[in-house]
Amino acid sequence: MTDRDLLEKKLAFIETCVSELRRLARPELVESDVREERFVAHTLQLAIQAALDAASHVVSALRLGEPEINCDLFLLLQPVLAMPEELVDKLQKMAGFRNILVHGYATIDRRILRHVLEHNLDDLLVFVRSIRSKFPL
Repeated sequence: MTDRDLLEKKLAFIETCVSELRRLARPELVESDVREERFVAHTLQLAIQAALDAASHVVSALRLGEPEINCDLFLLLQPVLAMPEELVDKLQKMAGFRNILVHGYATIDRRILRHVLEHNLDDLLVFVRSIRSKFPL
């Protein structure tokens, strides 16, 4: 059984992060200003982690299986939430990007950071809506 309060907190936090990125981030400075880069990177990291947490909670509550790696959570949810493959692919890539941000596996490519900021925030919101459509909160 899903903990609806926990799930709603995670989903609301994703929405807050996306809203803050849209209001406060200055994409044109991401590639040249270390403070801007760090704000965007950290806020994206938090939003993606909240999406992974929400996905993990639903996968666990519905006993959908054990993912080998975090990005597999979105694959396990795909049939339940009827998410298009394209969205699942983007969410999986975000999970991988989150690993780079958190663990420093590689230097952050500021162009990719800017691209995610300018083109992929809606993907997080579509994920939020997908969960809410299945689990009205």
